[in-house]
Amino acid sequence: MSADEFISQSDSNEIPVSENDAEGSVKTEEYQTVALHDSKNQLNGDCSFSAMNSNTGDEPAIPLTPGDVRLAQAQELWSTARDKPVKLRMAASGPGSEPPMTIHQMFMATVQKYGDYPALRSKKDGMWVTLTYKEYYQQTRAAAKSFLKLGLERFHGVGILGFNSPEWFIADIGCILAGGLATGIYTTNSPEACQYVAENCEANVLVVENNKQLIKILQVRDQLPHLKAIVQYKDELEQKLPNVYTWAEFMKLGESVPDSELDTVIDSQKANDCCTLIYTSGTTGNPKGVMLSHDNITWTASSAGLMVNLRMAEEELVSYLPLSHVAAQVQDMWICMRVAGVANFAEPDALKGSLANTLREVRPTSFMGVPRVWEKMQEAMKSAGAKSSITKKKIADWAKGIGLQASYNAMDGDSSVPWGFTLANALVFKTVRKALGLDRCRACYTGAAPITKDTLEYFMSLYIPVFELYGMSESTGPHSVSCAEGYRIMSCGKVLTGCKTKLDKPDADGNGEVCFWGRHVFMGYLNMPDKTEEALDADGWLHSGDLGKHDNENYLYITGRIKELIITAGGENVAPVPIEDALKEEVSIISNVMLVGDKKKFLSMLLTLKCTVDDNGDPTDELTPLAVEYCRQHGVIATKVSEIINKKEPAIYKAIQEGIDRTNAKATSNAQKVQKWTILPRDFSISGGELGPTMKLKRPVVSKMYQEDINKFYGE
Repeated sequence: MSADEFISQSDSNEIPVSENDAEGSVKTEEYQTVALHDSKNQLNGDCSFSAMNSNTGDEPAIPLTPGDVRLAQAQELWSTARDKPVKLRMAASGPGSEPPMTIHQMFMATVQKYGDYPALRSKKDGMWVTLTYKEYYQQTRAAAKSFLKLGLERFHGVGILGFNSPEWFIADIGCILAGGLATGIYTTNSPEACQYVAENCEANVLVVENNKQLIKILQVRDQLPHLKAIVQYKDELEQKLPNVYTWAEFMKLGESVPDSELDTVIDSQKANDCCTLIYTSGTTGNPKGVMLSHDNITWTASSAGLMVNLRMAEEELVSYLPLSHVAAQVQDMWICMRVAGVANFAEPDALKGSLANTLREVRPTSFMGVPRVWEKMQEAMKSAGAKSSITKKKIADWAKGIGLQASYNAMDGDSSVPWGFTLANALVFKTVRKALGLDRCRACYTGAAPITKDTLEYFMSLYIPVFELYGMSESTGPHSVSCAEGYRIMSCGKVLTGCKTKLDKPDADGNGEVCFWGRHVFMGYLNMPDKTEEALDADGWLHSGDLGKHDNENYLYITGRIKELIITAGGENVAPVPIEDALKEEVSIISNVMLVGDKKKFLSMLLTLKCTVDDNGDPTDELTPLAVEYCRQHGVIATKVSEIINKKEPAIYKAIQEGIDRTNAKATSNAQKVQKWTILPRDFSISGGELGPTMKLKRPVVSKMYQEDINKFYGE
């Protein structure tokens, strides 16, 4: 099925909406706010929109029946109460004006047309097991009935704590169909952090993966007054406890609940009701419950799928990033459902090494990795390359030079390729893509944290462009998107179709706070009106807290984060990420960098070296093979981080200082130069607390952990 068959809902005549339908249904015009913008200007020069612009009059890929719009009465664009609907930010026409849908409507539309197509694939005893869309839908209904049987109350949470699996998806969507609030909980959370989320969402049921996660919940169970049951979806229970069920027991619980009872709950749901909670990772205090409506999810899934030209019933992905994070959930569950794609589940040890095998087996059509995933792939390939013969190294270097030039040509809209490209493609690029499992991949993405130019150019040199996405939990994931038809290196692309960006209070260089408008903007933070007011201004714009600027082609570049800005004693604002990334590019043995110096006379740096991780993903003292090779090239025989630190290995310390000198030479002012630094004995990690679930640096945590080292810089 071609991309042209992807549904275009930009013409309201194509999907008529009756003025009055079921109880609570309304004519959408009653709830339209200001028109977003002229759709012609929106699409000009953007990623490919052939799917929107070449409608041949055939039926849409996913037809919607007339009169299906269900909206509850609402006066405000925001809400912090779980049961209070919001007014939608609908455009008067064009992108952003499409009729709203509930999750059930979107799911049903896919099932009706693609019911016998594969939906979910997972491994059981080493063999792939497939669920079709019909089976997937039937199982979510069974789960929904079981939630009702367990006493799930309307707008109460179902917390899900575990690695990605069909059961995760089925529990999440089953909860929504039963009228609850689907709530992912990070597997790395402590028992206390789990308790906070479960209490905050007033969870009636908690769904856990295994005994390890069950133990966490049992430790805090007596502090959860709303909790009625716990379900464990992997393995048998190690001990029988009251109101604790295996997955098989849970799925049978609702067999006595009539379909009509569930249908009544489903039919009462409105597109502007809350259905999902995404908890922020809490880098600066307790996590906030981001309330997402049915329309936030269904509209964003449609708009994002359309913008990157996804093909109906042809897409395959590998699900491995935490589903409690908005990026993975929107891509793996919602966009995949919208385009009738296949979600293939990785093994729980994906990030410890098995992901490579899964990618080679599945050969996905698109792949998203956080920057650390791309960096790990880069390190592994460089390490393998270092062991190659001199002839192979020369061929690889020659091919990478051609690949980089060809990638830059493609980025600039030049279809020509350098001389020798066909040979380089045959000898190197195709081989690499196949070895990575990316030979069918039409698009590779990165997001959730900043990525370095070095990593992006490394993959460009292999003719694998990695497209940056930008957004946040509060924008239901994506706000700006890069794709093959429109990207610039270090830019996170152009605004999602039907949305718009405003740069608030721009400085002389055009840097302002990035603000969002569109149907992807969240409802509010659960039970946090003050925090909601900080995020949403009086006109309904979402303030991201990020600094950004546009180039003359309207590509968005993120230049810093307001809360991360270091303000020196001299009053100069310094964005840390560009300086940190510049040093990492200069000195390849460095793993993580954190710039410090807020309210100080000069800047300093905390550095970590590249080391291996153990089976639990914790950093060890052993240097990576590439780091060992780096030492050897500098005349140092070292295999451990501690050896370098204890000896203050002169050649390595000199190499780092020279890298800092080169970074300082590019500084725009003396205030942006780094004067002191230290190497920490242990690399940053999720388990250590320095990194969030998507490997984003938790600066306040690192500052507190290494306060003594920071004080030494300034003689305090």
